[in-house]
Amino acid sequence: MGSGFNARFHLQGLQAVRDADVLGVWSPNGKHAEDMAAQARRLDLGPAKAHRSIAEMVADPGIDALWLCGPNQARVENVEEIVDAVTRGKGTLKGVACEKPLARNVAEAQRVTELVKKAGLAHGYLENQLFAPAVAQGRAIVWARGASLTGRPYLARAAEEHSGPHMPWFWRGDLQGGGVLSDMMCHSSLVVRHLLTKPSAPLATVRPVRVTGHIGSLKWSRPAYAKQLQQRMGKEVDYAKRPSEDFASVLIEFTTDDGATVLGEATTSWSFVGAGLRLSAELLGPEYSMSWNSLESPLRLFFSREVKGQSGEDLVEKQNAEMGLMPVISGEAAAYGYEAEDRHFVRVFLGREQPQLTFDDGVEVVKLLMTAYMSAEQGKTVEFPPKGLETFVPAVAKGTWKP
Repeated sequence: MGSGFNARFHLQGLQAVRDADVLGVWSPNGKHAEDMAAQARRLDLGPAKAHRSIAEMVADPGIDALWLCGPNQARVENVEEIVDAVTRGKGTLKGVACEKPLARNVAEAQRVTELVKKAGLAHGYLENQLFAPAVAQGRAIVWARGASLTGRPYLARAAEEHSGPHMPWFWRGDLQGGGVLSDMMCHSSLVVRHLLTKPSAPLATVRPVRVTGHIGSLKWSRPAYAKQLQQRMGKEVDYAKRPSEDFASVLIEFTTDDGATVLGEATTSWSFVGAGLRLSAELLGPEYSMSWNSLESPLRLFFSREVKGQSGEDLVEKQNAEMGLMPVISGEAAAYGYEAEDRHFVRVFLGREQPQLTFDDGVEVVKLLMTAYMSAEQGKTVEFPPKGLETFVPAVAKGTWKP
């Protein structure tokens, strides 16, 4: 469900997954759905076709599971239509997987979770960075060797940075639910908690107790850049009057089941200028550390000023340049975790594995994001979970935030 940038990453990831075909695509834009289905067929993922409605896709007897990859503002509506079709007996599904963030705020996240559980559907929360090979292997080795001999890790860091989203709705707080904190801190805040959690132990063994958040508009509300953004995205995106944050940081204090206090630091940015998307993570303990930076690629290309081609993203996601010394991310769908993530949830819905992440985990992520927004608005550290969290809507989403 969906035909945008993220959905196409899942098509790439599914090329490496056995036991799964892509048989249907739905998008509110019929042409986009047709294009997406055609791409799935070109990739030999199966005889995909475009469906006219979500209910029609649920009713297709060949479709066992849905990947929700549509925009945030449509999440509740889309899930309601899925569940309505299932409960009326229009079709059967083995499961539903949902892209990050699960919803725009806690009330919406709880609503979609309640709906899928009421319909008896297995559910998975799609968070690709937890499945990134570097994160998965680094975490496993650190815990097996360093932590087992010298003690648990005590500090994790994660960041996701690029120059800004592809589509206008991401830039609109009223549609997306916020700015970069809502859009990308869902990745980084979960990565730090994941790294600090012992493999095979549930995330609940590392519990957030205090959250300090900060947001700012560093670049895109400057007059020249606000004008440039509006020219690119359309008149509905006006950062001179309705800005969203393009930088966010959060410090999360956790307490663990073994009585330790550990920290997670996360930052996200739409104001990063570099080769392109940069993902990074660190984990530190008493006698060890691990680090990952997605732009530290073993493959690099150099183009002189005389190589003047069209701009694109053939070297790295959110590519910012086409000349000079450029890192190349070979197989982004694998490097960013989409392949492993899609393989895992296919196996979950086939009953072969227990889900590493469910909608319940997605709700917890949204709770942390909303607490970070509350902290940023109040200018102080906030105890987790704070009062009023279930009904809180960030000022950015209301259109009342001023940087």
